[in-house]
Formats: sequence, structure tokens, C-alpha cells
Amino acid sequence: MSLEIQVAIIVGYLVLALVIGLVAYRLTERTAEDFYLASRTVGTVVLLFTTFATLLSAFTFFAGPNLAFVNGPEWLLVMGVMDGLIFAVLWYVIGYKQWLLGQQRSYVTLGEMLGDRFGSPKLRGLVAGVSLVWLFPYVMLQQVGAGTALEALTEGAIPYAFGAGLITLFMILYVVIAGFRGIAWTDTLQGAFMLITTWVALVWIIAQVGGPSVATAELEVTAREHLALGSAYYTPQYMLSTAITIGFGVAMFPQVNQRFFAAGSKRVLKQSFALWPILCLLLFVPAFLLGAWARGLETGIDVETIEAGGNVLPLILAEFTPFWFAALVIAGAMAAMMSSSDSMLLSGSSYFTRDIYRPFVDASISARREDVIARVGVVVFAVTTFIASLYNPATLFELGDAAFSGFAQLALPVIVALYWRGTTRAGIVAGIVGSQVFYLANVFNSQLTAGIIALEGALGTVPILGTVVGGFSAPLTNLVTTVFAGTYLGWSAGLVGMGLGLLLTITVSWLTRPAPDEEQAIYFEALESD
Repeated sequence: MSLEIQVAIIVGYLVLALVIGLVAYRLTERTAEDFYLASRTVGTVVLLFTTFATLLSAFTFFAGPNLAFVNGPEWLLVMGVMDGLIFAVLWYVIGYKQWLLGQQRSYVTLGEMLGDRFGSPKLRGLVAGVSLVWLFPYVMLQQVGAGTALEALTEGAIPYAFGAGLITLFMILYVVIAGFRGIAWTDTLQGAFMLITTWVALVWIIAQVGGPSVATAELEVTAREHLALGSAYYTPQYMLSTAITIGFGVAMFPQVNQRFFAAGSKRVLKQSFALWPILCLLLFVPAFLLGAWARGLETGIDVETIEAGGNVLPLILAEFTPFWFAALVIAGAMAAMMSSSDSMLLSGSSYFTRDIYRPFVDASISARREDVIARVGVVVFAVTTFIASLYNPATLFELGDAAFSGFAQLALPVIVALYWRGTTRAGIVAGIVGSQVFYLANVFNSQLTAGIIALEGALGTVPILGTVVGGFSAPLTNLVTTVFAGTYLGWSAGLVGMGLGLLLTITVSWLTRPAPDEEQAIYFEALESD
């Protein structure tokens, strides 16, 4: 009976979110600006919580506590402190100027804003294409998180594929029906709900084990190193690299970046980013402390289980809380994953229809046809990521980290373009392409070397050619593994790629002239008129 109640709670919560979306649909105007941005009328509380809930993903609820369980709670400093401050600053540096430009020129996507300034549909398509590539693993991360959470909560009674499929079904229904207004409303509900339930879960579990002093004493016995700051894993280079790439990556996530355009006023925007660091700490403190303390509790959870793809949060909830409460927290976590995924799918559809389909396929597309294509695109994208999630090719942390760092490569070329008149089309394209190629080569380092070895094997039987290839394969493999090593004196490839993108943008801009159709002044006219 408990299994049926757990499933009913989870499905019921998701249905409630869908009902809110249906109400929002009745109030949504049939315009692109209202569908994607709620007609730029979002207030402080809703803007703050819709941005917050959009980032409350499987990475937050499962990957973070997992990392705290395995390696210690210093992850809280990365996500809760440094990233809270870094993104708040970027919310002003990037977001405020984007908001001004959106008010004046009705931009909906980052690609529109950059394409207009540099007179380049190709740049617009490039930004959209890069964003869609990195959205794929992050949407997949939500499906992997939902599948593993339900499987762990029900001790395998509900298979992984069912959980991943359930959240995929609901997010497709939700995006197709609700639009931005419905997403923003449910995000506010889900953000507040998850803050409350996560704190209640922390207090409940700690009370069950005898208080924080007992939990800390048990942790000291099991993993004393967790109580000391820093370790072989949490090096200064790693923590700074991760905090910077996540903070800058968040600012370039389509579902977050588009929210810079949606604020109802300058005051709304400024109040939201001022409150952001506080909200981050309120969520990450209980989630990551639970992950760290779980290491010392007698739960039967071990490091090997978590490293093999298990999630500590649903396991500890099942151990120390009633089944109905554990199901309620997981329902909220799944709803938070859905709030991330639906926002990603909505933004992804706008990037595809406005920055790829419209400029390159049909510039005269009707509003009705664009609407249909956007909704079909949502279904195709969600189903494709679901199929990929069934193979579960990487851990939640690996998926999330790859996406954050991939998006982070866009940030510095965009900031340079926003604040330096001398930025040229050639410069920003070089910065974006160069950093992306460098980072992708690091991500797929093993695949590159495997490809070289496979090529050597395929051509090894060909007279003369096999000898030539054999002579070059070993040096080439060594070169690839050396140049694209993944880390550089402890600093991540994502951070090094960001530096490369900045260098290329500035250097190439300095060496090239603006194209005739560039509009160098429009970003600065926005500030002058403010």
C-alpha cells in the first residue's frame, strides 16, 4: 500500500503543477512575446523564484548531496557562497543591459541581440546552435535524476525508465500548454515548496539521529576528513574553476538568460539579483549538510553505491522519514526538475524557431506556423533526450558540469561585446568558436585518442599507408592527450577555455575592422537613454 501512496503523492503533485499551467494558458495572449516572456511583466517575487526554481535541478538535489557525501561539504562553498555571489554580479553586469536592450528593441533571445548588433544571422544561428548542444545533456540530467530518484525511493519497484519517462511526459504537456506565464507561476510554488521541505527534511532527520552534534560525531568516526577544509579533491584550483564556470555558465543558460528580458521594471531586476545570494544559501545549506552527514549515519549507503549512480538524498529520506514525507520531498524534487526542464524546452524552442528556422529556412513564417513548429520541436527534443537518458552514460555531476562549462564559454565574448565598442563580428565569432572547440576537444579527449587508434588499426593492413599512419599515430595521440588534458596545473579545461575565448575575442577584434552592417553604438545607446 505504501508504494501506491508514494506514487499517488508524486503524480498528484505533478498534476497540480499541470493544472496551474492550464489556468495560465487561459490567460496567455497568442503572441511570441507573451508565450516566451509573459509580455515582460514579471514582478520581483515571481522573477526571483522562477529563476531560482529553473536552477533547482537534479544537479542541485542529487549531484550536490552526492558530492558532499563522497568528498565532503565544501561543495557548499562553491554553490552556496561563491556561485550565489558570482551570478548575482553577472545578473547586473549582463542582465541589466540585456533588459534595457529588450525594452527598446523587443529582443526575445540572446542570439537576436547579438545578431542585430553584429549584422549577422550566422552569428545568431551559431549562438543558438551552441546553446542547443549544451541544453541536451542538461535536460537529460533531469530525466536521469527523476529515474534514479523514483527507483531508489521505491527500492526498485518502480524502474528507472518509468521515472525518467514520467517527468518527460509531464514536461512535454506542460511546455506545450503553459508557456512562460504558467512556468513562472509554478516555479514560484515549487521554489517555495522545496525550500520548506528541504529544511523540514534536515530537521526531521537530524532529530531522528539525536541532533547535529551526534551526526557530526558519527561523521568524524566514519570520514574525519569531511570536517577539515580542503582535501586532495577540493583544491583551490578546483573550487575556483568550478565556481567560476558554473556562475558564468548559469548566466548563459537560455532559460536563465531569457529571464533577463522578462522583468517588469528596473526595480524588479535589481531587487531580484540583490536577494539571489540569500536564496541560494537557504537551499544549499540543508541539501549539502544532509549529504555530508549521511556519510556517518548507519544507512547502509556506501561510497561505491553513490559513485555507481545512486543518489544519497532519496536513500536517506527512505531510511529516516515516513514513506509519505519521503515521497513528498521527491515529488517536489521531481517538480523542480520539471521546472528546469520545461524552462529549457521553452527557451530551446524559441532559440530554434527564432534564431535558426526563421533566418535560414523561412523568414516570412507566419505566427501560427512558428507556434506549431515550436511545440513540435519541444516534443522531439524531449523524446530524444529521454532515449539518451535510458543509456545513462555518465553521472549526474559529470552531465551537469559538462553543460555548465559549455555554456560558460559564451559568457566572456558576450560581456566584451556588451561593453567594448571595438568588438568586431570576426572577434566574437573567433572567441565563441575557439573556446567551444577547445572545450569540446577536452570533453571528448578519450574519444579523439580512440579514433586515432581505430584509424591506425583500419589502415594498418594497407601497404605503405599503414606504415605511415603507424608512424604518426603514437605522436598524434600523445599530442592530443597533452594539449587537451582536461586540467591545466589543477585548473579546469572549462576555465582555460573561457580565458582562450576572451583572448581570441579581444585579439581578433583588435586586428580586424567592423563589417559594414555592424551597429557598434546600439549597446551604448541603451545605457545613455536609461
